[in-house]
Amino acid sequence: MTSDERTLVIIPTYDERENLPTTAARVRSACPDADILVVDDASPDGTGALADELAATDPRVHVLHRAAKEGLGPAYLAGFAWGLDHGFDVLVEMDADGSHQPEELPRLLRALTDADVVLGSRWVAGGEVLNWPLRRQLLSRAGNLYTRLALGLRGHGDTGT
Repeated sequence: MTSDERTLVIIPTYDERENLPTTAARVRSACPDADILVVDDASPDGTGALADELAATDPRVHVLHRAAKEGLGPAYLAGFAWGLDHGFDVLVEMDADGSHQPEELPRLLRALTDADVVLGSRWVAGGEVLNWPLRRQLLSRAGNLYTRLALGLRGHGDTGT
């Protein structure tokens, strides 16, 4: 990654009013030059309005309002499309619920110096999962396995080189 590349951290939200301010502040602290895009799926708890308030006080925070809850995958796709349409070079996905650690972003972004794609995972050495029920852990592990098989990626911790 070069210093002139623009980075967008995409944060999908649905009922994340309690988490969004902290997550956005942590992203801003970890990567002051990155922009943030909140993709809100018409959260009934007012997350979208709160995102608008954050954007009104920080020109690097943007909000994409969607009319209804469409799910995490479509929210990321909408965020990626928005980022590409707005000229961002690096797109990062980050959950609002605290399960992704914004403090790891600088390390992941530095890895782009030698790679086209960088993946962080809670299931590799150094990763961790806190307070997740077994069902959520199994769903996450199954999703990771499916993705690795579908994309032909190597196992945990392999660099692919």
